[in-house]
Amino acid sequence: MRNFLCLSLALAAGAAHADAPAAAAAAVAPPGLQASQLAIVINDAEPNSVEVGEYYRKAHGIPAANVAHVNIPNRPRKLSIDQFAQLKERINAQLKPEIQAVLMVWSAPYAVECNAITAAFTLGYDGDQCAKTCDPGRPSKYFNSEAAQPYTQLGLRLSMLLPVDFVEEAKAVVDRGTVSGFSVPAASAYYLTTSDAVRNSRAGFFPPAGVVRQRKLTVKNLKADSLEGAQDIMVYQTGQAKVAKLETLHFLPGALADHLTSFGGDLQGSSQMSSQRWLEAGATASYGTVSEPCSYWQKFPNPTVLLRRYLSGSTALEAYWGSVLWPAQGLFIGDPLAAPYAGFRR
Repeated sequence: MRNFLCLSLALAAGAAHADAPAAAAAAVAPPGLQASQLAIVINDAEPNSVEVGEYYRKAHGIPAANVAHVNIPNRPRKLSIDQFAQLKERINAQLKPEIQAVLMVWSAPYAVECNAITAAFTLGYDGDQCAKTCDPGRPSKYFNSEAAQPYTQLGLRLSMLLPVDFVEEAKAVVDRGTVSGFSVPAASAYYLTTSDAVRNSRAGFFPPAGVVRQRKLTVKNLKADSLEGAQDIMVYQTGQAKVAKLETLHFLPGALADHLTSFGGDLQGSSQMSSQRWLEAGATASYGTVSEPCSYWQKFPNPTVLLRRYLSGSTALEAYWGSVLWPAQGLFIGDPLAAPYAGFRR
């Protein structure tokens, strides 16, 4: 599988390989989610959600008819199965058939029992995963898929959450997502193999070091516990419970960043670094699990698939969702429409 994924990446970047099946698979890249296909879900009980939701709508030119309203008082971190079922029913009742994806504009709730709220919304609640969170998960039909319209073709409305604890920080994420496709910057993708052996389970899928010239992207593989001083980050993936020196870094508009650890998706937890810290540091989208997943690489973004999809012009939402094989416990956060390489869509 790893060889196939590496070949797919090279083909998407314009390199020449003789593997015909891989070439055929990489020949069709997702055309990219359109603003008209995205719904925004606003929590009317939270002023920050109302303000940021409208800001997002205007920034990306999303039709007012695509806005859904719910009322979730008291900002609970976790919903019960029944509470979530009622919430999902209210959201779905407001969505037009052409809506392919959903952005939830709030910081909490972000979990449904042991499931992440984005996974529960898109795939349905997975009770089997909660019986033993360290068991393998159910495969996502969207993993490495080229479905241009996930809801129409697969019955899946992809979803992402935009945290709004601080309005100005949330608006900054939106601003980065909005300008991400204006031009293709010279950038780097950083992959760190750390001293934490357990959290390095996906290091075997790190793309090979080199230059993707057409995309002006340099892939860098480092053996280090942290990255310091880099100013050209488009992708940063590592394995650590807490990532140091984020304040020394500069992320380019549309940057993706995540760390393989148990509770990155527990946005308001304190035992490990929240994935929200990536957005605060300047990334535009991230991912983390809300319950103990154990170190299966399949429960985290596959680095080769993620980079291949993003370089092929996918949005952050499509790239991240398409890179996780078992996403039940995984929370996708940030700006779903960010697409620095949108000009390379085919």
